[in-house]
Amino acid sequence: MLEIIPNWHPVFVHFTVALLSLAVGLVVVVPFIKSPLKQQWQTVAQWALWFGAGFTIITGLTGLYAYNTVAHDTPSHVAMTDHRNWAIATIILFLMLTAWSIVWARKNKTLGMVFVICMVVAGSVLASTAWRGGEVVYRYGLGVMSLPKAEGNGHSHSHGGGQGHGSDVVEKMEGGHGDHGDGGDDDLMSEMDMDFSDMDEVKNDDGHDHEH
Repeated sequence: MLEIIPNWHPVFVHFTVALLSLAVGLVVVVPFIKSPLKQQWQTVAQWALWFGAGFTIITGLTGLYAYNTVAHDTPSHVAMTDHRNWAIATIILFLMLTAWSIVWARKNKTLGMVFVICMVVAGSVLASTAWRGGEVVYRYGLGVMSLPKAEGNGHSHSHGGGQGHGSDVVEKMEGGHGDHGDGGDDDLMSEMDMDFSDMDEVKNDDGHDHEH
């Protein structure tokens, strides 16, 4: 089986966030649609919610496995526990909303503004959960196998005029004469703009002048 670090939770969580966020957005927009396609938009919102709820169950199970298996310290454990608690609340909310949606769909009824408000609340909880999940990984490094090591100023990858690999290469090619001082650019331009009229006479090796 393909090995995922730390496990499959980071894979499934993206489907959960994407589908449930889509469902929330469509549920909010659908009541304001006045075109013949309104029913189709409603159907897409329902299926996004239902599929999102299915992935949420898998995401929750893989998340619990990650919670009990990844290596961590005390600060990261606190952050991880906070993320887990928000995730549990998110799962419960969306599963309840999914059951509500299925029952009303089977009865061929239209969901009202109360359902829309509940979806917005659940979407806010989802966003908070996702934010805390990102904090767990990117701030505390949970589930990360290795971190890049800084290698000094010479390895800056800034494209806004900062010095990186390119400036070092140019400086070496110039034989260490990369620093022209404060007026280096002006000196170069003045040399390039020299008066070519002084070159009208070029001497050959035998001392004879050749006028052009």
